[in-house]
Amino acid sequence: MYRSHTCGELRISHAGQQVTLAGWIQSIRKFGSITFTDLRDRYGITQLVFGEELNEQLSQASLGREFVIQAKGLVRERSNKNNNIPTGAVEIAVSSFSVLNKAATPPFTIQDDTDGGDDLRMKFRYLDLRRNELKRNLELRYAVNRSARNYLHEKGFMDIETPFLIKSTPEGARDFVVPSRMNSGQFYALPQSPQTFKQLLMVSGYDRYYQVVKCFRDEDLRADRQPEFTQIDCEMAFVEQEDILDMFEGMIRAIFKDVKNIDIPGKVERMTWEDAMWNYGNDKPDLRFGMKLLNIKSAFQKNGKLEANGELIAGTNFGVFNDAETVVAIAVPGTAEYTRKQTDELTEWVKRPQIGMKGLAFIKANSDGTYKSSFDKFFNEQQLKTVADAAGAKPGDLVLILAGTEERTRKAMSELRLEMAERLGLRKKDEFKLLWVLDFPLFEYAEEENRWVARHHPFTSPKPDQIRTMIGNSPVIENAAEYLKHPYANIKANAYDMVLNGNEIGGGSIRIFQRDLQEKMFDALGMSREEANHKFGFLLGAFEYGAPPHGGIAFGFDRLCAVLGGSESIRDFIAFPKNNSGRDTMLDAPSAIDNQQLTELGITIKTPSA
Repeated sequence: MYRSHTCGELRISHAGQQVTLAGWIQSIRKFGSITFTDLRDRYGITQLVFGEELNEQLSQASLGREFVIQAKGLVRERSNKNNNIPTGAVEIAVSSFSVLNKAATPPFTIQDDTDGGDDLRMKFRYLDLRRNELKRNLELRYAVNRSARNYLHEKGFMDIETPFLIKSTPEGARDFVVPSRMNSGQFYALPQSPQTFKQLLMVSGYDRYYQVVKCFRDEDLRADRQPEFTQIDCEMAFVEQEDILDMFEGMIRAIFKDVKNIDIPGKVERMTWEDAMWNYGNDKPDLRFGMKLLNIKSAFQKNGKLEANGELIAGTNFGVFNDAETVVAIAVPGTAEYTRKQTDELTEWVKRPQIGMKGLAFIKANSDGTYKSSFDKFFNEQQLKTVADAAGAKPGDLVLILAGTEERTRKAMSELRLEMAERLGLRKKDEFKLLWVLDFPLFEYAEEENRWVARHHPFTSPKPDQIRTMIGNSPVIENAAEYLKHPYANIKANAYDMVLNGNEIGGGSIRIFQRDLQEKMFDALGMSREEANHKFGFLLGAFEYGAPPHGGIAFGFDRLCAVLGGSESIRDFIAFPKNNSGRDTMLDAPSAIDNQQLTELGITIKTPSA
């Protein structure tokens, strides 16, 4: 027996017992003839005390950090207790020990405040995973997994596996493809999601399906993306949108209670996509704080008027704002005392290429009731007050203003809103705000391709009262100017996203389940009947054999864990992630394969031309 107890198990109640522990050496401290060692395993740390009688054996063993050892001895009360760890009241007076395996000096310190950079820790991920921070992350991931599975099992869902080697049907991101040796010149694809399979399971009569499943997308990476990621994938038959929202609101409540011991009060707030875009500049707004976006264009139009406090205040001829397509403002609480240096720094922040604005204007609503701005020579103080009031500013607030084209300006202000909340400490990691976003557009217009594309995916149903609009109109658009006039521009999807603290953690829809409507959708996306049958003939055929109404949702499991754990990156919650180039630096993958494998697969590697 290698151990009788774990390194996180012993308490004062175990004092006087003979025990055997095994684990990794966290640290070694010598005090004269006495040696103290912290022994670590997955469960915790226990202090070992080696007396003078073991000095010769210790000298021969040359113990170092991360050596794997077994130690036997007596549990006793510590004279200098460590209240920071559960085992801090006891120690082991070692009577004998053995080295199970030596260890090279680690390339970085294996502790929470490690000196290892990202690249180094990714290369030695098996060492990084020994750190408490990563251990806590994986424990949280397991707890979320277990909670979701328990909830879905209790609600009658079946966990049904779907295949990983499937047909390539690119929609959105690129597929990862796998060559077939037995079918020369042909390829499988790895699934971007089990979408069509879960719909087929509904046709098959398995009316409540779920799967905690790997998905694959060949796309550019960032902090919240990985080429392989995990979804909690779910589908239900004979349901409407309200049924889905209620069911999975319940699942998230259960996860919060089980994992964080947090009760979510009342119903989760709901917001239309249009309101989200108008008030927050994006479709996954963070509602932990205010600072809504306000369009104050009317205050800056020539001969324009702005109503405030029952009075009509004449506009000005301030060209920067007069000539802009839109003027958007936010009121930032408690920042009217910002210095010139601070406002200049914000101006440079919005000028960065990733934000793309030419400048930033501001109004200070001072606590003493006065108003100052970066454009004082164009506005008198009463007019500044009117604009500040229109932006919702209170005494002590700073009004930040951007002007330009509608789409870019709203997006930039959305980013500035998040940046200001970050600087003010309003995005608290221990505070959680859930939101359902509903009524997305069914289509987006791709001007470069002069065609419609699906905003969600091509299996999403229109709202029931808009199905006839879709069936009764041609999808063809002669030019971009006709886009907003086309009936398809106003069709809403029967779709929904769940947002947590400004992160989309889940998304789904009520699906199309009739062949004629599904063919109309493919037609709208520019697919010929031949192409649609080639790519999705199996699904269209299934719809002819009694497909029930159905819908579902997929939660981004990695992202949900990251938000619950207070991290910006899902990599911290994946045992063996890829880096931002899609590489596994520990395995050195992807890598070349030998010529024999290439020959068997019928593949010839060609060097891209310069």
